[in-house]
Amino acid sequence: MKINNIKLSTYDIIDGMSDWIRVIDENNNIIFANRAMCEGLSKDIFGMKCYEAIGKSMPCENCISRRAVFEGKAHSKEEIVGNRVFSVMSSPVHNEFGEVVAVVEVLRDITEMRRLQKRILDQNQKLQRDVEAAKLLHSQLLPVNFNHKGVNFSYTYLPCDDLGGDFIDIFLIDKDHIGLYVADVSGHGLAASLLTVFLYSTMDKKSLSPSQALSELFNKFAENSFKEDYYITVFYAILDLRTKSLTFSNAGHNACPVAFNKNKLEFLRSPGFPISNWTDTPGYCDGTLNLDKGDRIFFYTDGIVEIRNSKNQQYGEERILDIILNNKGTPKEVLDVMLNSFSTFTGTKRPTFYDDITISILEIE
Repeated sequence: MKINNIKLSTYDIIDGMSDWIRVIDENNNIIFANRAMCEGLSKDIFGMKCYEAIGKSMPCENCISRRAVFEGKAHSKEEIVGNRVFSVMSSPVHNEFGEVVAVVEVLRDITEMRRLQKRILDQNQKLQRDVEAAKLLHSQLLPVNFNHKGVNFSYTYLPCDDLGGDFIDIFLIDKDHIGLYVADVSGHGLAASLLTVFLYSTMDKKSLSPSQALSELFNKFAENSFKEDYYITVFYAILDLRTKSLTFSNAGHNACPVAFNKNKLEFLRSPGFPISNWTDTPGYCDGTLNLDKGDRIFFYTDGIVEIRNSKNQQYGEERILDIILNNKGTPKEVLDVMLNSFSTFTGTKRPTFYDDITISILEIE
């Protein structure tokens, strides 16, 4: 072979390779070893047994070279030589009659690759522990068995990943007022979890003006210099238990709650930017709605609307309205009907969700 008018033999090419290469006969004797292997082992291994050359006193239990001889095809494994890890490929050498007369072994040093893989595995395990801790924290922040005279409340939260971006909270502001907000933070995973913690810990739970509380949240978000692609949409409502009036404000939450009873249906629409650093004037304002005994409000995030079936059809708002208007059970029973409808719609017992889903019903008693 000539390269740039320089004549090279097969021996020259093999001897110039950085991989370790040796040829072993049928009796495990080394009949050739390239320079890289001899220099790597600091000795001339010609004539030695293949196993002796790498510091062993007897043949390997999983000798792939013997398998290559007997089976006439290549085999691979990993081998530790000293403190190094090698990927070993043994290929049979056939004579003109098709008989296996020797085996060529190529040993490639993969020590650094294995070290890197171990580091990645260790980091992934640490990350998984962090995710589990964040998941536990997220679940502990969600409301548990909220009960108060004058209202009946139920909710379901279904994250599409281990850590979701949806959040819901309900709490007593004072003896006459209940606050409730539903939120959707950007993304999923740890970043979303951190935004959820920020939301929970920063929301003003004393103010009787939802727009004022959202404005304060917006300003504190700006103070923390979050990245531009981080944001939170929040719909916040405050129920006055004495007057049965609902005051609400919206920070960019596109899944507007629905107030309904057997005679009325009303979407609670209100303008306003998400909690973000996209503008200096988010424009939050308060809206009001007078409620009566038996009225219900359905709060949700857009993950439910975006559920798709095998025909790529969306679950959509019409199915939501049909369920909440035509089922007269308790709020929990209505939500259970809706959950069961996901399976019917998708045709699977355990539907796959591509976004988090939060659904809740607040009933005035």
